[in-house]
Amino acid sequence: MINPVTELIDFGRAALLKPVPRDHWQEPSAVLRRRIVAGVTLVIGAAILWYSLRIPAGDPRFYAWTLALAAVWIVGAFASGPLHLGHAWTRDGGVARPVVQSLALAALITGVFLAGAVVVAQVPVLRGPVDELLDHARYGSLPLVWAITTINGVGEELYFRGALFAGVGRGHPVTITTVIYTLTTIGTGVPLLVLAAFMLGLLCGLQRRVTGGVLGPIIVHCIWSTSMLFLLPPMLDLFG
Repeated sequence: MINPVTELIDFGRAALLKPVPRDHWQEPSAVLRRRIVAGVTLVIGAAILWYSLRIPAGDPRFYAWTLALAAVWIVGAFASGPLHLGHAWTRDGGVARPVVQSLALAALITGVFLAGAVVVAQVPVLRGPVDELLDHARYGSLPLVWAITTINGVGEELYFRGALFAGVGRGHPVTITTVIYTLTTIGTGVPLLVLAAFMLGLLCGLQRRVTGGVLGPIIVHCIWSTSMLFLLPPMLDLFG
């Protein structure tokens, strides 16, 4: 008989704690180059993010600037050096691309945020900034906002869990990349976006450390962001 508690513990260990063996060693000169490129990319990307989230909802400039932000993350990530898709543990102890594992993690974090939406809906000081952020979807083109959100999710993971994570090296990359990822959102003025960045960054960072690549974090990020875009507004309206 399957013990669900044991299954959950085993899944958590395999998905977030036990790294899959790999060899991604680079020459010191290549690591230095990656760090320089990652640093320049971070400064530019953080500035564009801060500006784009201050553009009024419905303003077409929002689309252009958020696409520019995605381009900065993606170009900076690939310019920094090689990136890897990564592998995840399977139930039989083998390895495979981190798809099923990442889908499960995405469902988990999405459920946590939707449950939190019940509380946020009751607190005006928390709900107000979230509504302002979601207004870009309410008053703009929802399919276009979704496409841009997805592209940005891919770009952020290529950069933060790809280029920056590899640039940090073995010196606490999960902690450092999570802190930096969180700090980039403080200037947006949306407290829950900062909290979301911390939680998502930590989860994706742990999975990046286990899998050694960006595919898993990309899947988690894109499913989570899509769920927030389509499911969060009705949740807030239902319980508000």
